[in-house]
Formats: sequence, C-alpha cells, structure tokens
Amino acid sequence: MGACCLNYPNDPMKAVLMTEVGTPKVLQLQEVPQPTIQTDSEILVRLQAAGVNPIDTKLRRRGPLYPDQMPAILGCDGAGVVEAVGTGVQDFRVGDEVYFCAGGLGKSGTGNYAQWAVVEERFVAHKPTSLSFAEAAAAPLVLITAWEALYDRGGLAEGQKVLIQAGAGGVGHVAIQLAKIKGAQICTTVSSQEKARLVRSLGAEYPILYQQTDFVQAALDWSGGEGVDLAFDTVGGKIFYDTCRAVRVYGDIVTILEPDSAQGNLKIARQRNLRISLELMLTPMLQGLVAAQQHQGSILKQCASWIDQGKLKIHLSQTFPLQDAAVAHEAIETGSTTGKIALLID
Repeated sequence: MGACCLNYPNDPMKAVLMTEVGTPKVLQLQEVPQPTIQTDSEILVRLQAAGVNPIDTKLRRRGPLYPDQMPAILGCDGAGVVEAVGTGVQDFRVGDEVYFCAGGLGKSGTGNYAQWAVVEERFVAHKPTSLSFAEAAAAPLVLITAWEALYDRGGLAEGQKVLIQAGAGGVGHVAIQLAKIKGAQICTTVSSQEKARLVRSLGAEYPILYQQTDFVQAALDWSGGEGVDLAFDTVGGKIFYDTCRAVRVYGDIVTILEPDSAQGNLKIARQRNLRISLELMLTPMLQGLVAAQQHQGSILKQCASWIDQGKLKIHLSQTFPLQDAAVAHEAIETGSTTGKIALLID
C-alpha cells in the first residue's frame, strides 16, 4: 500500500552522527527521529547495511557539503528492505530488497549510517539476490564510478588495452571486471602478491607490482611500446601525471580526483594529444540531475543482473557493527584496505 507521507513521531532510530569536523571520534551513535516519506516518488527503506567509502572520511575531516545542516549522517551507499512507498512509486513494493547510492553528503534527512533511510525511487535498484546485504551495500558507489569512468567517460571498446590504478581497491576491483565484461585487456597496479592474485582472479592479465616495478615502463612494454588505449586513475596526485606517459597518442585518461598542479603538469598529455576526463559520480545528486540519476539507477540494475549471472563480484574485506563506524573510518584511512568495507545495521 502506497503512502504520500509517513510520520513516526514517537519512533526514534539509531544513527551514527558526525557531530563536528575532526577525527573518527566525532562519529557518535545516537537516537534521532526517523526520516519520513515527503513526496510520492520516495521509498522508505529499513537499512540492513551501509557501505563505507573514502568520500565519507573526507567529509568527516573537511566538513560536509551542507555545513549549515550539522550534525550529519554520513554514508552514500545503503541496502535494505522497502517498508513503505510513495503513491507514485512504480517499480518497488513493500518487502523488496534494494540497494542504492543516495544521500550521505551532509544534507538533513539523508545518510545511511542509520536504521532507516528515505530515498528517491530513481536512485534505487533491486538488490542482487546472490549478495548479502553487506555486500550489496558496499557496491553502488564503486559500480557507478567505474561504469561512468570506463564506459561513459572513456568510451571503452572491445579489444582495447586498459591500465587501472589500484586494481585491488574498492573502485579498482569492479573496474577490472567491467572492463573484462566489455572485452578489454587489463593491466593494473597492486602493492603485493596477495593483491596480484586477487586481481588476476577478477580478470586482469597483468598485475604490476608498482613498489618493485616502474608501472609506466611496464604498461608501455605490455602494450608493445605504444601505451594503453585508456587509463583509469583512482589514486591522483603525481600518479595522475605519471599515468599520462603510459597512454598512447590520442588515447584517453579518466581520473576520479582533481588534478593537483603542484604535483605535475599536462605537458606530456598535450604532446600525446590525450583526452582527459574527470569522473565524479556524485554530480547528479549534488546538482539534482534527474535523467542522470535515472541512468545511475539503470547502472545498478544492469550490474545486479551481471552479479547474479556470476560475471561480477563484490570483494567485501571487512564488516563492522554500526556503532563501530569510527573504526571503519580508521581502517579506510590506512590506505591499504582491499575491496570494500560495510557497516552492519541491526
């Protein structure tokens, strides 16, 4: 049964609040009012898990994007069970298991480090049946980021050679698989033999142990001296500028970080006539771009199908209970985590 507006005036929920900018200690489990459906296109979800992403730690350290609405509930990724739907919702019913990337940037009434969330239908997709809630909650932001970077920005085509930075990381490990689905050949940087084995199992032909090997020369040798067709930078800083040297003339480089002019310059990129693309999957949410939000929902729908077909895996390396969100942030900030981290919600 649909609803245009639901209220639970006497029914608080548990949520981890960011009470101020600072260390992980500013994340505190508290009771707050449950969010309520306000428009006919919204869905109320009882969350079972929330993904933890580097963007969460950056917002905690630097401040949320809506500082006038503090305290904030972080967490862009969520998975759970639909408890109520607005009267205009078409594709979801009470009891459906769903996953999504929405909210969590500091705007009041949003965020997934909590027991409940209200989300616009266009952000939501049915959860892959083969995944646990924790695995599903870890997936949306990285799936959308890698899809948009490789397919939408980079125009990846069958048979192309791709270099993916940090292939064992959250974005990198799904980027390898999406490139493989497209029929590309993949080399990727990793820091250990253990991570090399992981990326090989996901479809990478050539793991480059960057601490022992010059990744630029390795990628050039692997591509017959020409350079790769497409490079996907998930690290930033000097690595972005170094990566330009590994891309063929008239090739593509996509980065998920803002190039830092203090770390290098674009001389090599210009000499090689590279096409440089910037990827920020949060843009549709930040700018209210409805068509782009629907596209991201479609990405999650297609990826759910591939996951259930066994073509795509989510590597969930660690889980923590909701109240230990601070510990999860500390784990991400080591910079050495493999795959993804999620919070389990009672």
